[in-house]
Amino acid sequence: MIIISSSSSKLVPSIMSNMLNPDAIFSNNEMSLSDIEIYGFDYDYTLVFYSKHLHTLIFNAARDLLINEHRYPAEIRKYDYDPNFAIRGLHYDVHRALLMKIDAFHYIQLGTVYRGLSVVPDEEVIAMYDGSHVPLEQMSDFYGKVKPQTQFMDIFSLPEMTLLSCVNEYFLKNNIDYEPVHLYKDVKDSIRDVHIKGIMYRAIEADIEKYICYAEQTRAVLAKLADHGKKMFLITNSPSSFVDKGMKFIVGKDWRDLFDVVIVQADKPNFFNDKRRPFRKVNERGVLLWDKIHKLQKGQIYKQGNLYEFLKLTGWRGSKVLYFGDHIYSDLADLTLKHGWRTGAIIPELRSEIKIMNTEKYIQTMTWLQTLTGLLEHMQVHRDPDSQMILEEWKKERKEMREMNRNFFNAQFGSLFRTDENPTYFLRRLSRFADIYMASLSCLLNYEPDYTFYPRRTPLQHELPGWSDQLCTGTFRIPFLQETVQIK
Repeated sequence: MIIISSSSSKLVPSIMSNMLNPDAIFSNNEMSLSDIEIYGFDYDYTLVFYSKHLHTLIFNAARDLLINEHRYPAEIRKYDYDPNFAIRGLHYDVHRALLMKIDAFHYIQLGTVYRGLSVVPDEEVIAMYDGSHVPLEQMSDFYGKVKPQTQFMDIFSLPEMTLLSCVNEYFLKNNIDYEPVHLYKDVKDSIRDVHIKGIMYRAIEADIEKYICYAEQTRAVLAKLADHGKKMFLITNSPSSFVDKGMKFIVGKDWRDLFDVVIVQADKPNFFNDKRRPFRKVNERGVLLWDKIHKLQKGQIYKQGNLYEFLKLTGWRGSKVLYFGDHIYSDLADLTLKHGWRTGAIIPELRSEIKIMNTEKYIQTMTWLQTLTGLLEHMQVHRDPDSQMILEEWKKERKEMREMNRNFFNAQFGSLFRTDENPTYFLRRLSRFADIYMASLSCLLNYEPDYTFYPRRTPLQHELPGWSDQLCTGTFRIPFLQETVQIK
C-alpha cells in the first residue's frame, strides 16, 4: 500500500479538530423555528425508541408464523436475528431474490448485492442487469406498490430483510426450488401479522422496560415546546392502549395534557390522501364511540380520520406546522409535496455514523482515499507504460480503500447515506422530503425556539471547492462538536 503523502497526512489533525456533533440538527432547507406554531409527531421511533430486543422479537414471531401458518420448513427456526446484517434503505429485487444498495442515480453499488446471506459476484450482477443501472419504472413508489424493486424504508423492516435473506439462504443451501415472489409476499405478510395480530404490542406492554428505551429527553422536549406556547399533536398508526402505556412510561400519566390532538391507528400514508374516513372518538376503556366529530378536543383520543378533515377541524395549515417522523415516505412525503408543512426526519442511525466519522482511523482512510482519487484524475493523462502501471496499482488500492470505508459502518452494505462516492437513494429521498433531520428529538433541546436552520452550501461540480470551503468551515456553517449552543 502507498504511504500517505505528507500533504494529505497534514490534513488529518485539522479535520480531527473540527469533528461533527452527533447531537446537531442538519438542514436540507432553510427554516426558522420562529415561524413554527404547531409541532406534530409520529410515535414509533420518534417519540419513543425501542431496545435491540424488539427486532429479535419481530424476527422470531414472523419466522414462527412462516412455519406454523405458511407451512415453511421447521428447519428455518435455526436462523437467529443478526442485528448487524442489514441497514435501512436497501432495495430488494422481488423476482431475483436479491437484496442490494442503490445510489441516488439508480446505480447498484457493486459488492453490496446479496442472495441469501452470500454476496453476489460483480460479474454476475452486471450480467443480470446489463450493467448496474436499475430503470425508474422498476423501482417502488412512495406507497410501497410492489414493482420488481421494492425499498425498505422503515426501521421495523430490518428484521424483515434479515428474515427474507435467511429463508432464501436455507432454500439455496438445500437446493430447494421455490418461487421468490411467493417468498417475498409470505415474509411481508408474516411481518405485517406480527403488528396486526397484536403480537408485538402485547409483548411490549407485558415487559415495557425491556423493550422501550426510557428517555427523559422526550418529556423535556415536549415541556419546552409547551412552555413556549406551541401547540402539539400526535398522529400514529399504533393502537390506543399501546400508545397510552408507552407514553405514560416515557412522559408520565399526564402525557395527554401536553397534546392538543391525539390520533391513533391513522393508517398513514392513507391518512394523508383518503378523504373518506371520518374520525372516531376512543373512550377511556378503548371503546369506539359513534357520535359525529365536530371538534378535535384536547385530552381526547381519536382513531382513523384523514388529513383533510384534520385541517378543516383545526385550521392548522401550511408552513407554520412542523411534523416529525422516521419514515420518509409514510410520514413526510405527502406533507411536504401536497400540504406545504415543514418536515423533520428522525434518523437514529445518524448518531452512530457521525461518531464513526469522527474517529481518527476513518478520517485517515477518507483523507487518503480522496487524495488517491485526485491523483488518479490528474495523472490519467500520462499514457506511458510505467505511468499506466502505477495508475492500475492506484485503482486497485482505491477499491480496497472503498471496501475498508464500507466496513466502518456495516460489513455488508456500508453507510446508510453513501455508496462509494454518491449519495444513496435513501439520502436522495431524505434530502427531498425532510427540511431538517436529526438522530432524535432530544437534539431540539440544543436550540432556541427562534433558531434558524441554514443548509450548508456545498460546492456544485462546476464551482470552486476552495471558495465554498472557506465559507463553510468553522462554526459559521457546520455544526462541529466543539460548538456550544445555549440551552434554555
